[in-house]
Amino acid sequence: MDRATQHQIKTLESNSAEWVARHLVMAGRLIDDEPELAFQHALAASRRGGRLAAVREAVGLTAYAAGHYGEALREFRTYRRISGSNVHLPVMADCERGLGRPDRALDVARSEEAKDLDAPGKVELAIVAAGARTDLGQLDAAVAELEIPQLDINRAFSYSPRLFRAYADALAAVGREAEAEKWQKQAVVAENALGQGVDEEPDIIDLGWDEEEEAREEAERRRLLDRAATASATAATAAGASTAAPAAAVAPEAGVSDAGASASADNAGAAGSPEAQDASIDDQEADYFASDDAESDEDSVEHDELETEDRLETEDRQETGGETEDRQDRRED
Repeated sequence: MDRATQHQIKTLESNSAEWVARHLVMAGRLIDDEPELAFQHALAASRRGGRLAAVREAVGLTAYAAGHYGEALREFRTYRRISGSNVHLPVMADCERGLGRPDRALDVARSEEAKDLDAPGKVELAIVAAGARTDLGQLDAAVAELEIPQLDINRAFSYSPRLFRAYADALAAVGREAEAEKWQKQAVVAENALGQGVDEEPDIIDLGWDEEEEAREEAERRRLLDRAATASATAATAAGASTAAPAAAVAPEAGVSDAGASASADNAGAAGSPEAQDASIDDQEADYFASDDAESDEDSVEHDELETEDRLETEDRQETGGETEDRQDRRED
């Protein structure tokens, strides 16, 4: 079932909701092949869900398919009263025709509600009105009923093949055979363009997102997040304990005072802090930026570092010179 129907059924008590859902599904499966049995399933659904617009709609559609036009018309009127939708207005007009009342079908086609229909709805209503004119023997008027803006020989929509064939039949009825043949051929062209001909692809119906499946996935996602958070907290606790233990063990062995031990612990805590970790990461990342260009490396060295290196080299030379003089004095002695 589509999402809108599911939402309506959820307003029922659980047992009734399951009963209604099962019968609606069977009605939808059987409406094309066994419309009478589909009608009985829809009636069964209405025994517990007669207040739902979707149920009344199902009863009306299956009754219409089974040829029960009086029941269908009554159900469609109830559906329109509950939902406020005029989407089934063309079918209601056709029910009037089925009951032998083509004049009432024309009244429906000329009603104010008919002006609010979308393009496919207007096409279906025009086809019904043309049929009603034919029932009344008004063949030329039947042709006129189909000459609507949607009758465009150069453009194909989902409703175009039906409209083209209905117009061709109306033209043939008034003796305009050449034009009727042209529109019949155009109907075939439109079907092929839309993929509705011999090689018609199966319909793919979007049934909407399963809310129960969505809830299960959300619960699983939260469970995984909680597990990850718990694992992170456990790892952090273990890391803190392992860091503090060596600091406490080293203090007595080295004979460090309590103040020194606390300082060591503070230093250990600081080392485990995020700032210290960031610093260590920065130190490690520095190796990745070593250049293969020696001159560029020298240029990038800070001046303080260069001065320190010069001072160390001078001290090394002085120490080396002193050692050389000592050895020379010993040899003279």
